[in-house]
Amino acid sequence: MTSTVEFHDRMLSLGLARVAEQAALASASLVGRGDEKAADQAAVNAMREQLNKLDIKGVVVIGEGERDEAPMLYIGEEVGTGNGPGVDIALDPLEGTTLTAKDMPNALTVIAMGPRGSMLHAPDVYMEKLAIGPGYPQGLVTLDMPPATRVSALATEKGCLPKDITVCILERPRHEEMIAEVRSTGASIRLITDGDVAGVMHCADSATTGIDMYMGIGGAPEGVLAAAALKCMGGQIEGRLLFRNDDEKARAEKAGITDLDRVYLRDEMVTQDVIFAATGVTGGTLLPGIRREPGWVTCTTLLMRSKTGSVRRMEYRTPVE
Repeated sequence: MTSTVEFHDRMLSLGLARVAEQAALASASLVGRGDEKAADQAAVNAMREQLNKLDIKGVVVIGEGERDEAPMLYIGEEVGTGNGPGVDIALDPLEGTTLTAKDMPNALTVIAMGPRGSMLHAPDVYMEKLAIGPGYPQGLVTLDMPPATRVSALATEKGCLPKDITVCILERPRHEEMIAEVRSTGASIRLITDGDVAGVMHCADSATTGIDMYMGIGGAPEGVLAAAALKCMGGQIEGRLLFRNDDEKARAEKAGITDLDRVYLRDEMVTQDVIFAATGVTGGTLLPGIRREPGWVTCTTLLMRSKTGSVRRMEYRTPVE
């Protein structure tokens, strides 16, 4: 039975911030310890516990994996008290498990929430992505353009040379040709080892991060999370699902996707207003990491509402034994 209670994003936003905070704090003691699974599990446990305290009828649409792959926060899992609005939830309890285990920059806990039916139910497959920040004409750059053309188009619109453009790309062997083509234009590239939700978010705050564009192939669930972030921050993202075999195509069909070649725009991946929270686990260009000092632990959370365009940076300091 679908909930008829209205989605009050303003009232739920602080609760969502707490969810992100607790997941980050739970993984804090595992930063730099070399154990990716333990860090991820700690974040998952804390995030689920906090979600179940919220007065929502929540369904995880982007989660830790299919029901048979993930014991908690799996796709389709119901969370919350059951008293409240029906909501879609997209989450990554620890975006950058490797970054956390190695104490490398830009590990985040990430969660987005919107009314039921507001988010693309993306299967756990690859997605080709392209993102730029706010203030540009729609369709200035597209997935159908070669990488070099994207760089030229953005440089022309910005009134600068291609050498003044910086592109963020996930460092993977599959991107070698793309990297070479982008560099042939004179543009610079910031390679990241993990964490492409943060990579896309960097585009929306280029004055701070120095990143103008994100491109490359990563996880489809992360593409929906990134679209939720840009819905709040401003900016464009295109995504096209990529399938390696018939099993992956079957996953997409099970999720209700019939056009396997479709290019999704931001507002097609996230169709209604959402709220988004991210807490820094390790320090980065978007958020500082968790700080520990005798008797205290401090974390910083980015909390955003697409309805109002509001962005809060909140510091949470709590005593520890």
